[in-house]
Amino acid sequence: MSNEHITTSIKGLTQVEIQSLQLQFGKNKFEAEPQRRFLHIVLDVIKEPMFLLLVFASTLYFLLGETSEGILMVVAMSLVTAISLYQEVKSSKALETLQQLTAPGVIVIREGKEINILTEDLVPGDIILLAEGMKIPADAIVLQENDLTVSEAIITGESLPIEKHIEDGKNLLFQGTTVNSGKCIAKVTAIGNQTILGKLGKTIEAYSAPKTNLQIQINKFVRRLAIFGLVGFLAIFIVNLLHHNNVMTSLLFALTLAMSAVPEEIPVAFSSFMALGAFKMGKLGIISRQPQTIENLGGVSVICLDKTGTITENKMQVKSIFQFSTKTEIELNESSILNEKSVLLYGMLASEVQPFDAMEIAIDEAFKQFIKEDKRNNYTMVHEYPLQGKPPMMTHVFTSNNQTIVAGKGAVERIINICKLAATDREMVSQQANKMALKGYRVLGVANAFLIDQNFPEDSDNYNWQFQGLIALYDPPKQNINEVFKQFYDAGIKIKMVTGDYPETAISIGNQIGMLKIKCISGDQILTQTDEELQKTVNEFTIFARMFPEAKLKIINAIKANGDIVAITGDGVNDAPALKAADIGVAMGEKGTAIARQAADLIITDDDIDKIVVAIAEGRKIFNNLKKAIRYIISIHIPIVFTAVVPVLFGWIYPNIFTPIHIIFLEMIMGPTCSIFFENEPVEGDTMQQLPKERRLGIFRSDELLICIIQGLMISGGVLGLYYYFMKQGIPLEQVRGIVFNSLVISNILLTFVDRSFSQTLAKTIKYKNSYVKIILIVSVIFIVSLNTIPMLQQIFKIQPINNMQFLVCALVSFVSVMWFEGYKINYKLLFRD
Repeated sequence: MSNEHITTSIKGLTQVEIQSLQLQFGKNKFEAEPQRRFLHIVLDVIKEPMFLLLVFASTLYFLLGETSEGILMVVAMSLVTAISLYQEVKSSKALETLQQLTAPGVIVIREGKEINILTEDLVPGDIILLAEGMKIPADAIVLQENDLTVSEAIITGESLPIEKHIEDGKNLLFQGTTVNSGKCIAKVTAIGNQTILGKLGKTIEAYSAPKTNLQIQINKFVRRLAIFGLVGFLAIFIVNLLHHNNVMTSLLFALTLAMSAVPEEIPVAFSSFMALGAFKMGKLGIISRQPQTIENLGGVSVICLDKTGTITENKMQVKSIFQFSTKTEIELNESSILNEKSVLLYGMLASEVQPFDAMEIAIDEAFKQFIKEDKRNNYTMVHEYPLQGKPPMMTHVFTSNNQTIVAGKGAVERIINICKLAATDREMVSQQANKMALKGYRVLGVANAFLIDQNFPEDSDNYNWQFQGLIALYDPPKQNINEVFKQFYDAGIKIKMVTGDYPETAISIGNQIGMLKIKCISGDQILTQTDEELQKTVNEFTIFARMFPEAKLKIINAIKANGDIVAITGDGVNDAPALKAADIGVAMGEKGTAIARQAADLIITDDDIDKIVVAIAEGRKIFNNLKKAIRYIISIHIPIVFTAVVPVLFGWIYPNIFTPIHIIFLEMIMGPTCSIFFENEPVEGDTMQQLPKERRLGIFRSDELLICIIQGLMISGGVLGLYYYFMKQGIPLEQVRGIVFNSLVISNILLTFVDRSFSQTLAKTIKYKNSYVKIILIVSVIFIVSLNTIPMLQQIFKIQPINNMQFLVCALVSFVSVMWFEGYKINYKLLFRD
């Protein structure tokens, strides 16, 4: 069988030519924003409210003549800034790595070898290999092609694909357009701003994720606390001004409250958790195109899985054929021998000359194995129709022995319709197709026609088609798929199979892999339903067969309308709309098209479905750890704020126990704790046995937030109780400050370990592996001992030594104020256990 074959005999550019062209033309990219460098990160940090408050506080110390305190504030400010920079740089590097992992690539021929390079490294004259689903990376001309059509909507606005050939005028390819079908070899003619797209002043559509629900909630929460801090700042300033009649001193004490009320650790924790989490997943072969994806990943409640290549191996084999002329089904085995006019011949003729699709490869291999005399070279292709229609079919036209032969294959119902079979034959063929599909086979209809002249109809349906028979192919389920499905079900995730196959085929595969509550509906039925009906349908049905892009999109939107967080897998050009619409679009890195990968949120590099389970587990772990960090931040901020506000408002003898120095030190403890310690917490054992979080819920349920506030209030009660008791005993301010400061530091340490789990007690969480546990314990013990024994440190913090009895009282009150939550966990389990 002859045709214009796609070959790789072209040598391409040499290294010397490439270097010269790179110097002349530069990179293949549009002018973009300057790269985010270290200076930009520094500028972002110094614009933070906490940094500005620290600058203000240190300036006040110098103006008040308290030089040593001012210098200490500058040192502390430098340490806090260094910690922030460390986190920002770490997150930034993680994001840069992700961008490199998701950077588009292209296969080029250079010095006679096929190599994969980044699209930005293309130069004019490069020879590129393009295939279905790829975004064309530069302007080019077609050198060789097979069944090539290109979607040029971004350039021309034309919605229908354009056929491309090697003839002048029909051989131009434009950057930013998409290969709709077929494949080609092309030569690059222009790159970057010199392309048609660049000259039009357009940009290739970029992936830009809107702010997630959690981001919006966190920003709203931080804004509210900032407003509270501003109001508190003014109130404390006025009260102190009336009491001290000193503007500078009053400002200093008001700043103490403002610094204690601004939880700048929360947005920092969010960004670092998401960026570092995405980076770690990247090392596992799960590429997240945006760090914010992690938030939705942990909450996935419905997953829609493509059958071919996701549930199955995508390694097809022709199992049997149905020969319509003899009305017989032939099971194929090693001893089978078929005649040249077998249905396999026309199935092969209706396939690509050099097949790359698993189904067509299987047909080609079966033809070679079972046709005794291979006369394919007697057929010369003269015309072709791309895969089209609903359901689709593919048509090729050949000449052989002075005859013009047309071969077509596609969905059985489409082939039956174009062949205009009699009612009895139609019924018989449909029953045969159902019989094959019930075995889990993918079934194709095959037809042929003869053309008297060379006037090819515009529509392939208009040939005088004759039905030839059926081809049944088997694509076995992946070996680990049953276990993967069990893990999804255990995690409370509902599974939907979405496939273009026969309903009977999908149901058979569903039974083989252990799908629960199997109930099937077709794409045509989906389109007839209203939005309200469809919302009920997507809850009731588990298999969606004979699907096409519009129906797929409707399913995704209906699932989302029900309040579920939905993930969907896809690999083809037509999957892109659904991948974009889903909360989590998952593309396969090996067999997926470039368009699918660009539309997706996650890319599974090795196509292993088990990685989706890993990704969801990682997402849940990251989300849970973020919850722990935020819960810790809120709980520890409450006593700091109360300790700064209550004494002033109630006119205590020592109204201002803290200064900015004490607050900045506590910030130095809290920042690394929430952003480093909690980020490194391991996944809890029951994480994948819990139900997914609901879309409508924020980061905390109301009961979780209430417990979080109670934690803060309990510590506040303990600290303020000690404060008030020892103040009434007539103990000096500096000693009371020492007692209060010690109790807050001890409470902070205990809270860190108590908040490692919302449900598991210390007896279990102490066994969790986290390399920072020992560091926190050692540093905390060293600091507490130093605080109570080193005079210079006591002078810096303006405290007096406390005796052993006072320290024991601090430790006991702190223990009770924090550890009550351990008792709550035990009682909660007893009351609400299954």
